[in-house]
Amino acid sequence: MAKDLILYNSLSRRKEIFKPIQEQDLRLYVCGPTVYDRAHIGNARPVLVFDLLYRLLRNIYGKDNVTYVRNFTDVDDKINNRAREKKVTINEITEETIKWFHEDMDQLGALRPTSEPRATQYISQMITMIVELISKSYAYPTNDGHVFFSVEKFDDYGKLSNKDLDELLTGSRIENQESKNNPLDFVLWKPSSSQEPGWDSPWGIGRPGWHIECSAMSRDLLGEHFDIHGGGIDLIFPHHENEIAQSVCASTSRSFANFWVHNGYLMLEDEKMSKSLNNFITVKELIENDFSGQAIRYVMFSTHYRQPINWTYKRLREAEKILEKWSSLKISDNSFDDIPQPVFSALLDDLNSPLAISEIHKMFNSGNLIDANASSRFFGFYLNYKEEERSVGPQLEEKIANLIEKRKEARIKKDFATADKIRESLLLAGIALNDKENKTSWKIKGNFIKEKLERL
Repeated sequence: MAKDLILYNSLSRRKEIFKPIQEQDLRLYVCGPTVYDRAHIGNARPVLVFDLLYRLLRNIYGKDNVTYVRNFTDVDDKINNRAREKKVTINEITEETIKWFHEDMDQLGALRPTSEPRATQYISQMITMIVELISKSYAYPTNDGHVFFSVEKFDDYGKLSNKDLDELLTGSRIENQESKNNPLDFVLWKPSSSQEPGWDSPWGIGRPGWHIECSAMSRDLLGEHFDIHGGGIDLIFPHHENEIAQSVCASTSRSFANFWVHNGYLMLEDEKMSKSLNNFITVKELIENDFSGQAIRYVMFSTHYRQPINWTYKRLREAEKILEKWSSLKISDNSFDDIPQPVFSALLDDLNSPLAISEIHKMFNSGNLIDANASSRFFGFYLNYKEEERSVGPQLEEKIANLIEKRKEARIKKDFATADKIRESLLLAGIALNDKENKTSWKIKGNFIKEKLERL
C-alpha cells in the first residue's frame, strides 16, 4: 500500500509529496465564509473538499494530531449593507448566518473544524501585526487613517498567482488611489464612519482590511509556519497573495504555509455561479427540494477537486439513485478508520475522489460489501442505518402529526415564519415534509436525529 500523500501545491504548480512539519502536530487553515447570507453550493464546495482532506489526514496521522482551523469573516461591507437593508444590528446578521451555515454544513455531513475563529475576536492581534509591519517598513500609515502594505518591498509578490507586478497592476482594482504610494499596495486598516463598526487603533477608529484577518488568526492559532493553507481558486489573487506577503514579512522565520491547496470553480447548469447575476442555489433550497446531503456530497466528489464542476439537477437525481441502491444492500457495519487499499491509494494521489468512488462502485458490484461500506462511510455516505436507529415510533409519529397540523394552521393564518420554522426544525431532525395536493406527508431523510425530534 502506498504510504505517501501527494498533493498539488499551487505555490510550486506541481504535485509534491506531503511531509508535515511535525507528524504529531499537523496544522491546516482554510478560508471560511463571509457571514451575511445563506450558504450556496459554491460555498459548500471548499467545505466538502477540505472535509475530505481533513478526514484523510486524521486517518494517516491520527485524529488528535491534526488541527483544522476555518474562520468566519464577520466584519465586512457586505455585512454592513445587509444589516442596513434588514434594519437590524450587524451582530444579528452574523449570528443568524453562522447558525444557518452550521445547520447547512451539518446536513452535508461535514465534520466541524477544530477551531472556527471569528475575525472580530482577533482585532487586537491584527493591530499588533500591522504595527510590526510598519516598524519593519513593510507598511505605512496615511493621514486619512488608512494603513497600506507596500507591495514593492516584498520581492516574492506575485509568486503564488504566477504574475509579475506589471501584469498584476494592469488587472488590479484601484481603491483609495489618492492615499497609496503604489496602486498595488493593499489596505491593512481603514477608517470607520459612525455608521460602520470600528475599533480603537494607533491610526484612529477603524476596522481591518480583509487580508490581514486570516494572517492574524492563522498565526495566533497555528503559529507562523504551518503545513497547509486552503481555499477556493478565486482566492489566489488577491487574498492569498496578500496573505503570503504580510505574513512572511511579519514572521521572524520568513515562513508561512508549506502547501497551498485550492479547489476549482463551480458552474450551475453550464454557467459560472454568481450571486451578482442571481445565478446560484443555496444548500437549504436543495435540501428543501428533497435532495439529501449525501447526494450533494456524492456529486461534489464525483469531480476532482481542482477541476471545475458543472452542477446540474440531473447529476443530483442520479446520485440519489446510486445512494439508494447502495443503501438497499443489507451489510454489517464496519470501522470508520478502515479504508480499503484501492480507495486509500486513490485519495493519496491528490485526493482523487472520482477514482475512489469508481473503486467503491466496483466493490458493490463485485459483492465486496464490507469494504464498500467502509469506503462509503469514510466519504460521509452513511448507508445501512440499523432499523432501530431509523424507527420513529408511535409517540414521535404523533408529535410529527401535531407539528404538521400546527404548520397547517400557521399557513392558513399566513404566519409563514412559524410554518417555515416548523419545517426547518423537522428537517434538522431528519424529517422531510412533502406538500402535495393540499396534503403533507413526511419521511426520514438523511441523518435522522431522534433526540432533536424529541426536543421539538
